[in-house]
Amino acid sequence: MSIKNRFVFSLIVSLPLVIEMFTAPLGLMLPGGVWTMFLLTTAVMAISAGPFIQSAWAAFRHHHANMDTLVAIGTSTAYLYSLYAMLTGKAVFFESAAFVVTFILLGQYFEEKMKHSASGAVSKLVDLQAKDAEVLRNGELVKVPLAEVVVGDIIRVRPGQKIAVDGVITEGTSTIDESMVTGESMPVAKKAGDHVIGATMNSNGTFLFKASKVGNDTLLSQIVDMVKKAQTSHAPIQKTVDKVADIFVPAVLMTAIATFTIWYVFLDASLVSALLFAVSVVIIACPCALGIATPTALMVGTGRSAKMGILIKNGEVLEAANHVKTVVFDKTGTITEGHPQVTDIVGDEAIVLQLAANLESASEHPLATAILAKAKAQNLTITAAENFQAIEGKGVQATVDGQPAFIGNDKLVTDYQLDADLRAQMTRLQNEAKTVVLIGLADRIIGLIAIQDTPKASSAAAIAALKSHGLRTVMLTGDNDRVAAAIAEEVGIDTVIADVLPGDKANHVKALQAEGPVAFVGDGINDAPALTTADVGIAMGSGTDIAIESGGIILVKNDLMDVVRALELSQKTFSRIKLNLFWAFIYNTLGIPVAAGLFVAFGLSLSPELAGLGMALSSLSVVASSLLLNKSKLTSTPATQMA
Repeated sequence: MSIKNRFVFSLIVSLPLVIEMFTAPLGLMLPGGVWTMFLLTTAVMAISAGPFIQSAWAAFRHHHANMDTLVAIGTSTAYLYSLYAMLTGKAVFFESAAFVVTFILLGQYFEEKMKHSASGAVSKLVDLQAKDAEVLRNGELVKVPLAEVVVGDIIRVRPGQKIAVDGVITEGTSTIDESMVTGESMPVAKKAGDHVIGATMNSNGTFLFKASKVGNDTLLSQIVDMVKKAQTSHAPIQKTVDKVADIFVPAVLMTAIATFTIWYVFLDASLVSALLFAVSVVIIACPCALGIATPTALMVGTGRSAKMGILIKNGEVLEAANHVKTVVFDKTGTITEGHPQVTDIVGDEAIVLQLAANLESASEHPLATAILAKAKAQNLTITAAENFQAIEGKGVQATVDGQPAFIGNDKLVTDYQLDADLRAQMTRLQNEAKTVVLIGLADRIIGLIAIQDTPKASSAAAIAALKSHGLRTVMLTGDNDRVAAAIAEEVGIDTVIADVLPGDKANHVKALQAEGPVAFVGDGINDAPALTTADVGIAMGSGTDIAIESGGIILVKNDLMDVVRALELSQKTFSRIKLNLFWAFIYNTLGIPVAAGLFVAFGLSLSPELAGLGMALSSLSVVASSLLLNKSKLTSTPATQMA
């Protein structure tokens, strides 16, 4: 039986006991009197309290005690004593057992509703999926169920339709609302060659696209799977809580026994009074609020971040992000747009560009892409070079038209001849924050190509926001000192580490970790070792490809401000966990002395049913506290302060 049904049953069956409690002083009793109370309470204990008792017994058999142990012992003690009292003609308090079970289930029911609410936003994404798609089959467009769409299908999308799966536009243009997946509020213009995401909404254009990912491989499926795993994960602090609970439960039982003994043996209280004090201690101390303090906040925090296009993989990452002192950035594609363009060609332009294009014809490096784009724009015929050989950390060499040729970075000047004029030109271009590529034939450098990759619009604001929160910022790049320094100055980076080989990035991250926890922000491809080495790896999403194992946090949008928001949301969530734990501990700390009767002389005491209500309210307060994470404000400008 579900928690909701157990609560409803317990509530309905307990209502006559509530009525009897208020009418008894007036001489109005339930039909059947104490036997009716016995039957009603027995039904509550058997059906609604049964799972508590079963869980407590299973824990006892394994020599453990859990939260259900306290509930089971408290309610069973009240029930069994009332059964004894009924048979011996003494006062009973069956209602205490029934009320306690009802109030505890009330707290659990609200906790369950909160969990559904926290994960509901993500689950609704699945409901937003298209149910079918117009697919080109045998030269005709036919409507097929979503499950029949396969990779490689050509799919037509008309205005107002949902995009069925992930893919790449082959024909047409449009604007697409991607807010339900990426959190980006503004529609995004798309054209041939651009990626589209399944479940997003087409606005005003008709286009064809080729399916690249279907089923569980789509971005939407990956997001749902990742968030579900995050919401069921545990933050390291939860392990401490579990250890405390293992000690706390036996301590409470001993406190309850001591309470009963002191009142009954030393203070001459009646058996009923002493037992009520002991049962109240057991009920009020039930650390349900302690148990849900971490998971509820974790569920709300990761659920909210997912709606913003920030995917936090698990609780460990969330807690680690709270302690970060230094944020390290890759340059290309992270701080900069990642779409460099050729700005200058020094030397015989036609010869230099042709040779460079031939050498880079098989490369997928962003700088090579820029050179090839420039060559295609000038309608050059590109011929692949032969006998490729890497020059480690410098570039490549090959054979072009029977002659040895090479292309690479400025480290090549130590291997080849560079005249004074070209050297001066190289220095000038590098001072303009441009990356300079050297092109050579035989043993001589014949020209230079300058390529520039501009910073993203959000980079400077994001760096400023991080610095305003007391975080140190570092750029880690394979580019040369001059270019790196110019970009760093433009966006406000504190420290620059340049001329770093891809394989050495992880070593630099390790060195920085000596000064405190480090977050590394990269593109998740060639930065995988550094992302894994860092305390928190933040991988920038690339279109629809977010299946990056090395990153602990995935940013679906390539917006650097999301780095700020990710760290801030992690901090707010972890702070809320600590706040929840504080109030849960305070509640138990203050509640136990009152329940034990230490303040009876001042007219302050707790009956078992009030203790049960108090425990339920404690759980509700933790749930409400966690839900308030959805209302907390996050940084959007550098002026906003991190909580």
